[in-house]
Amino acid sequence: MVMNLRSISKLHLALMSIALSFSLSISAQVTMLDRVVAIVDDDIVLDSELQQRMMTINEQIAQSGTQAPPQEIILQQVLERLISERLQLNMGYNAGIRITDEELNAAITRVAQSNGLTITQYITDIQSRGGTIAVVREEIRNEMVIRRVQQGKVMRRIRISEQELDNFLTSEEGRFLISPDVNIGQILLSVPTGSSKNDTDGILARAQKLQTDTANGTDFRQLAIANSADQSALQGGDLGWRKMAQLPGVFIDAVEQLELGQVSDPIRSDAGYHLLKLYERRGGGKQLIEQHFARHILLKPNQIRDEQATIAELNGLREQVLAGDAFAKLSKQLSEDPGSALKGGELGWSTPGMFVPEFEETMNSIALNEISAPFASQFGWHILQVTERRDQDFSSEILRNRAQNMLRERKYEEELQVWLQEIRDEAFIEIKEVNPS
Repeated sequence: MVMNLRSISKLHLALMSIALSFSLSISAQVTMLDRVVAIVDDDIVLDSELQQRMMTINEQIAQSGTQAPPQEIILQQVLERLISERLQLNMGYNAGIRITDEELNAAITRVAQSNGLTITQYITDIQSRGGTIAVVREEIRNEMVIRRVQQGKVMRRIRISEQELDNFLTSEEGRFLISPDVNIGQILLSVPTGSSKNDTDGILARAQKLQTDTANGTDFRQLAIANSADQSALQGGDLGWRKMAQLPGVFIDAVEQLELGQVSDPIRSDAGYHLLKLYERRGGGKQLIEQHFARHILLKPNQIRDEQATIAELNGLREQVLAGDAFAKLSKQLSEDPGSALKGGELGWSTPGMFVPEFEETMNSIALNEISAPFASQFGWHILQVTERRDQDFSSEILRNRAQNMLRERKYEEELQVWLQEIRDEAFIEIKEVNPS
């Protein structure tokens, strides 16, 4: 059986540790450097990884002000997370998924900005807490690989038919397209595939007991850390802000009935039993989308006309329009966009995401009937004019696209948990005896 390089490196470390253990009989000065705590198919999880992750999780729990459960429970949660991550990382490695340095740098920049820091400040903050940027880069790289694996594996299992879309849009659920945002927490008690009725009933009784505990004042986040099988467990079960329509179907009715701070009755899904807590609710009501009716002239640099000459020619056309020449006539004669040139450069009514970012940025920023300065996109150089604007309460196309995305996201949450359980069931996993430090 062939191991990947990362697995071989870890196994090498583990074998070194075993060799060191034999030398204890010769020298009591030597101590074990590392050891294997789990075998995951052709890979391993090392004790150093487990202890490092536990330290990070304990720091997060302490910073959140939540009372930590016993270390044995955190250890089990962290080890299961590491096993799940290892399975998914190996899938990504075998599938050839690689994160470029450019993608990684952009992701780190976004993380720094989300914390209100510059890159330099972010690196300084990491170092002040005893970390290194190399370790953080590897963690973020792994997260990106796992996210791509999940999206690739889970999305291909999801099918949204035209009939499903029609049914959704004509049903009462369609109104959830303008539904409020909710900030919720979750506890998931998994029901393994093939569980007996007695086992399932026992899991339900456990969920009901947790609901009673929350009603009696036990902290929901503490219970999530100690009991939840969902990936959000180590974050206290927090799912964050979600659009109501993006929640799994089995969640929607329950959340609709909850008051702020209330915990739902146990909810059954293919993954198991869920308890949901509603922390906050906001928004809802009618939402208007601004649409633009635009036209443009496109010129592309070539062997005869370089980029500077292309820009100069577009500036000349812009001056002609400002002097009274018809935009439509010039577009028909000169635009190198065959799709719009015959229509005088008209692109019709826009919808969000319809055009490339550079085009939409210009379209949103210029005044009505203004002729933009030349700007570049992946297609060449443009001048652009917006002749009309209107606010629409979702056009049919926007509504259908959003409905499809929401149905996919709703199915994704359910399907992800089922898929994670499946790959866990199908893998060879051997957990060694391990104790929290």
